Amino acid sequence: MTKRLSDCRVTVVGLGLMGASLCMDLVQGKLCREVRGVARRAETALSAFFTNAVDQATTDLHSGVAGADIVILATPVRTIVDMLAEVGPLLWPGTLVMDMGSTKGDICAAMDELPHHIQPIGGHPMTGKETAGFESAEPGLYKGATWVLTPLPRTSQETIDLSLELVHAVGAKPVVLEPRRHDKLVAAISHLPFLLASALVHTVDCTGVDDPTVWRLAAGGFRDTSRVAASDTRMFMDILMTNREAVLAQLDTLDNQLHELRALLANGDEAELRAKLTHSQKLRAEWKKD
Repeated sequence: MTKRLSDCRVTVVGLGLMGASLCMDLVQGKLCREVRGVARRAETALSAFFTNAVDQATTDLHSGVAGADIVILATPVRTIVDMLAEVGPLLWPGTLVMDMGSTKGDICAAMDELPHHIQPIGGHPMTGKETAGFESAEPGLYKGATWVLTPLPRTSQETIDLSLELVHAVGAKPVVLEPRRHDKLVAAISHLPFLLASALVHTVDCTGVDDPTVWRLAAGGFRDTSRVAASDTRMFMDILMTNREAVLAQLDTLDNQLHELRALLANGDEAELRAKLTHSQKLRAEWKKD
């Protein structure tokens, strides 16, 4: 008989923003039998334990996952890929292994290499902050957020159901997608905006070389548009390098859009420029209403 979440021992590997926030929700809501946290640094493990973010904390991966019913990997993407090969042989038959990585293709491919008695499913909560680390974690981070699940062909319906229960339990809204489709979509709405924000900051910096006053004038519009450029570089390097094909395709589309806007402005085609800007304004307003 399949276990319910309330009967499960859950181990979260990686106690940064995403992993620690999940632990806090699980512990404070008494959503499962036990919450264990595995951290890279002893200081983080101690902080998690003494702030009651977890029931148990360790820096030892092997002891941390031993006997767990659910193991959730909340580290950078390429670390997840490497870690899957290490944790697979340590787990009990039927253990659910989920990740919280921002790309799914490489991770799900690595999951498919897990021993056949392990049940894998990809996961990606669509939320976060620009600040990383345990200190930025907070309960309720996932409330109302979309949480993508990417089952493999080998993933059982019982595993999908338990994953859905976990997602609902922390207040998130699950969406089930195929890994490649997920990576294409997030390249457009997450990875491309990061590169665009980075390019914007560099562009303003070029202006500031001749006139540093530009930074004093920068206000709300620049702050909002460039916000994601402050995101953790290591995290985004893993994202970009594991989703290059989809991100490059989105950069090509963006390049075409910028060239079109430039041509309309250069030609003084006010009517067409107004029409294009009005259309984007309408699309943005319709999305916001949803």
